[in-house]
Amino acid sequence: MRPDAAVIESLKSDPATAGLRRSLEFYYGDPEQEAAMDAFYARFVSAGDLVFDVGSHVGDRIGSFRRLGARVVAVEPQPACARAIRAIYGGDDQVTLVEAVCGAEPGSARLRVNSANPTVSTASPEFVRAARDANGWRDQVWDAEIEVPAVTLDRLVAEYGEPVFAKIDVEGFEDAVLAGLSRPLTALSFEFTTIAREVAGRCLERLTELGFAGFDVALGESMTLTFQRWIPGDQMRTHLLALPHQANAGDVYAVSAFDGQRSESTTG
Repeated sequence: MRPDAAVIESLKSDPATAGLRRSLEFYYGDPEQEAAMDAFYARFVSAGDLVFDVGSHVGDRIGSFRRLGARVVAVEPQPACARAIRAIYGGDDQVTLVEAVCGAEPGSARLRVNSANPTVSTASPEFVRAARDANGWRDQVWDAEIEVPAVTLDRLVAEYGEPVFAKIDVEGFEDAVLAGLSRPLTALSFEFTTIAREVAGRCLERLTELGFAGFDVALGESMTLTFQRWIPGDQMRTHLLALPHQANAGDVYAVSAFDGQRSESTTG
C-alpha cells in the first residue's frame, strides 16, 4: 500500500502532527527506498502473514508490510503518531492500531515525549539519562510526560494471533518489551543504540533464553544485514559492544530456526 501523497502533505501542515514533518518527509515519497525496504523484509514476511509493528512511529514499516501482503497490528502510544497512522491507514481493514506502550506488564506506563523529535520519545527514563551525556544526543529534549496504556507481547498474541515477524523499535525500552514475551516467534527485530548497549545485551540474553537460534544486524536504515549468516547471541553481543559510538543505532534480527548459514542479506 502506497499512501496518498495528499494525505502526507496534509499531515505535515496539521498543527497536531506538525512535529512529525521531518519523519514524514524522510520515510514517505521515495520509491527506491520503499523498494529496498520491501526487498529486505520479504525474507521474513509473505502475503497473508501477521506482523506486529511495535513502535510504529509514522507507519513506514506498516506500508512495507502491507505491500508484501501481510496483516499488521501496529502498536504506537504517541497521540500525534497515532493520528498520522489513522490518517494514512485508517481505510485499510488489514491494519489494526493499538494505542499503547508495549512492555513487561499490562496496565499503564509513563511516556517521555520529545516534541521536537518524536521518533526518540521513550518509556525508558534510563534512555533519557544516557542521552544527556552522549555526543550527538545532548540537544535532545524530552519536554513532556504522558500516562498511556501498556500491553504485553503475550497479550497481543493472545488477542490477535502469533505473528511470523515482530518489529520492535521503542528507544531503549526493547528489553521491557521482550520481558513480556514468553515464547519464541518465527522471527523478530529489535532496535539497539550505542548509548544503551546494555539494553541490547539484555535483549539478546532474553531471546536466547526463549530459544532464538541466530542473530544478524543492520546498521541505521541500510537495509543490509552485516554478517550474511546467523550467529549466536554471545557473538552478537561482542559485536555490538565493539561498534564505535558513531554507529549510533541499528536493528538486530533474530530467528528461532534457520536452514544453512546465509541470511540472504542483500536488498536486491
